[in-house]
Amino acid sequence: MNMTTLYFLWLFLIPLFQILSGYHIFLVSSQCLDDQKSLLLQLKGSLQYDSTLSNELAKWNEKTSECCNWDGVTCDLSGHVIALELDNQTISSGIENSSALFSLQYLERLNLAYNRFSVGIPVGIGNLTNLKYLNLSNAGFVGQIPMMLSRLTKLVTLDLSPLFPYSNQRLKLENPNLRHFIENSTELRELYLDGVDLSSLRTEWCPIDESLSKLQILSIIRLDQNNLSTTVQFLEILDLSNNKLLSGSIPSFPRNGSLRMISLSNTNFSGSLPESISNLQSLSRLELFNCNFTGPVPSTMANLINLVHLDFSLNNFTGSIPYFQRSMKLAHLDLSCNGLAGLLSPAHFEGLSELVYINLGNNLLNGILPEYIFEIPSLQMLLLNSNQFVGQVNDFNRFEQ
Repeated sequence: MNMTTLYFLWLFLIPLFQILSGYHIFLVSSQCLDDQKSLLLQLKGSLQYDSTLSNELAKWNEKTSECCNWDGVTCDLSGHVIALELDNQTISSGIENSSALFSLQYLERLNLAYNRFSVGIPVGIGNLTNLKYLNLSNAGFVGQIPMMLSRLTKLVTLDLSPLFPYSNQRLKLENPNLRHFIENSTELRELYLDGVDLSSLRTEWCPIDESLSKLQILSIIRLDQNNLSTTVQFLEILDLSNNKLLSGSIPSFPRNGSLRMISLSNTNFSGSLPESISNLQSLSRLELFNCNFTGPVPSTMANLINLVHLDFSLNNFTGSIPYFQRSMKLAHLDLSCNGLAGLLSPAHFEGLSELVYINLGNNLLNGILPEYIFEIPSLQMLLLNSNQFVGQVNDFNRFEQ
């Protein structure tokens, strides 16, 4: 390396070291502000908890000047508290009227999960308008979810899943309903309402309207194990499974839909599967087992090029099995326990080299089995029981290894 190169390298490194050094000094000089420390200590004093089991709260000490280093506390560079991780702290009461908590206006993250509350969600949380993450799951909160939470328009993640989803004393969303509750949440991407009582809502898949169109960036909504009745579209993940009181039909899907996963399993959804399912070009997982769907499986399913997992078992689908030649990634195919009829041909499976599991049992399929189905290189399980196939199956050594 010549002297000229060294000179220019040195000119580059000097300002870089100065920047890094200055940044380090700035971080060290940042301390918890007195008013923030006072609010944290007031919060600790207002809460009832078991100090022998608490990992964070019990260690907050007035004699420790640097409260930004307290367990469960995160500050920004100016010394404002921006995150409180108080999950699993055995807190039982004191949260409902904690003016200290509701005065931490810079909070962006609040986690109160897995505590022992037996009160309603404090309406004061609605004053923390800078929150981006709010986790109140499995904390024992009961009663109506307050409308004040809808003021948290910066929320990206909201988890209200209750501790006892089947209890009469649990969270519920009646007034406002789900649509009105989140219609202003334009940043919301993850919404978890497992076990929240939504039974007062309409028992149908809510159509798209102006208010719901604002939720197009929502990527995850999980409402399983609820008595729910409505949801939104334009999601990436839609999981409504295990809701036996949930009924309705699937609407037409918009073009270029963003859904990657749909699970309606173990619900009372019925009707036919729309041909517009092919609009969901990103769809990789489709689970409709143990529902009440009828009619043919749309031939347009062949256009789902990213499909990996398909389970339509335990329904009342009729007609023939569609072709999946373009679903080159398909690994799991379960169409068992339906009323599907007709012949199987090599074209049904040709080119599907990723298939690991095929279950076509308990249908009305007939004719001679194509030898190609036994030659799929990745296949590990093949179930064809309780159909009407005829003829002789030739020996195939691969399954005897």
